[in-house]
Amino acid sequence: MTSHRFFATAVLAICALLATNVKAQATPRLYTLDCGHASFKDFAAASDTGDFDGRSAELADPCFLIQHPNGWLLWDAGLPATLPASVTGGLSPKAMAEQLGFRTWLDGSVTEQLHDIGITPDDIGWLAFSHLHFDHVGQAALFHRATWIVNRDELDWATAKPAHVSMSTELLAARPEHRTKFIDGDFDVFGDGSVRILKTPGHTPGSSVLLVRLARSGPVILSGDLYLTREGREHQHVPTVNADRAATLASMHRVEGIVKRLRARVIVQHSPQDFSALPKAPAFLD
Repeated sequence: MTSHRFFATAVLAICALLATNVKAQATPRLYTLDCGHASFKDFAAASDTGDFDGRSAELADPCFLIQHPNGWLLWDAGLPATLPASVTGGLSPKAMAEQLGFRTWLDGSVTEQLHDIGITPDDIGWLAFSHLHFDHVGQAALFHRATWIVNRDELDWATAKPAHVSMSTELLAARPEHRTKFIDGDFDVFGDGSVRILKTPGHTPGSSVLLVRLARSGPVILSGDLYLTREGREHQHVPTVNADRAATLASMHRVEGIVKRLRARVIVQHSPQDFSALPKAPAFLD
């Protein structure tokens, strides 16, 4: 009887160890990539109640790479190397800076940053977006083999004619129709709860945030354009470029409830302060 108990105990211990190892292996890593920057002489567009009128601002425009045992996911694709005419209205970068007080630039190559991690764009299996504004899909064409995860409402909005502000059909032309995963709401990317796209409509009809559960760093929410600034998050500012004000406020309420319940860290993606606080590839959060 004693030997049977010993055997049963040993089996249970081994099963527990295996379960722990499987769980550990399923824990993702989160890399931050520098995918562009923008500056504004007047960032009035950040609030439809005038909170930023006359105030200058500089924004970060990162991409985020998630390494999971079942593949690589890129969240957002940053700014394009050259802004398309649908965004610039035919103005040169110099004219945009002078006339509109708006300019964008890239400090480094996404491909080189991936190389520092030890991969190439062809290794990225999944490409997902907080939304389809030009500054979040700018380098999507680099990832030839990736399957796009696209919200149906978002794609319909992005391809509507006449085009909505900040949409670019030129950049969206990179989408491989035969490798598109359509989603309508929340989506568990790898099926284990570690990386979840959460639908947060308002800024655009299919806007989303990404929840990544990290073993040591804890839950992290990548906020897309739900918040443009830290101040905007604190005071729930709704930008002037926005599809549905009530939906935006409801999405903010939903996300803040999740943040409170999970004690999650929120990364305001366009915040230079939040961007600076993150380790840069090849370093990562886990």
